[in-house]
Amino acid sequence: MLLKQQVNLAKNILAQRRNVSTSTASAQSFQKWYQKLWAPERTNLPPYSHFTQIGDPVLRQKAAPVPQEHIQSPEIEAIVEQMVRVLRKFDCVGIAAPQIGVSLRIIAMEFKGGIRKELPEAVYQARQMTELPLTVFINPVLTVTSYTKLKHPEGCMSVRGFSAEVERFEGVSISGLNAKGVQSELELTGWNARIAQHEMDHLDGKLYTDHMDRSTFSCTCWEAVNTKSGRVEIPFYK
Repeated sequence: MLLKQQVNLAKNILAQRRNVSTSTASAQSFQKWYQKLWAPERTNLPPYSHFTQIGDPVLRQKAAPVPQEHIQSPEIEAIVEQMVRVLRKFDCVGIAAPQIGVSLRIIAMEFKGGIRKELPEAVYQARQMTELPLTVFINPVLTVTSYTKLKHPEGCMSVRGFSAEVERFEGVSISGLNAKGVQSELELTGWNARIAQHEMDHLDGKLYTDHMDRSTFSCTCWEAVNTKSGRVEIPFYK
């Protein structure tokens, strides 16, 4: 649902509430109780500033294409800006619109060069990691260019605290519209191809847990859980 439609929905709910307003205290008390039956209030609406988590229905829906006439609208611009904001706030490498609660076909990717300093060089090379500037695709289409499969550990901000080994194609081509509505295409290999495949899965209602080697599924902080006698928290905010 587009942000504008969500705003209109909120306005309609407020209008309906005004229409059923009454003057007596008892009637107003009944009114509040009755409204909760059909219009429960929500204090937080998409696009979120956090990642939706596995179990949220939005992650299992096939995201809708962004209509051509809305691609350069303020609503889509706001959604893209929020995606980039959340991507960088959580220091991750990819994000899809459903991960902030918006079921639209939009992804953003960014692999910063500084990550190399945080990983052993052998790991960086084995995973074929290379820097990828911030890249946004609206209504992306992915084509496999190398059918060789690589298996590496993979995590997801929407399956917080866990990881598993996943096979992905070594090379892909991704095309679509950028944030300005201009058609673009990008050839990706290695880890960046993995990022693209991971984010495209989100647009089709899939998670890495659907493809993983189940025997490798593990909690990323299991050692800390043992060391600290279970007193470990996995934050869903930052």
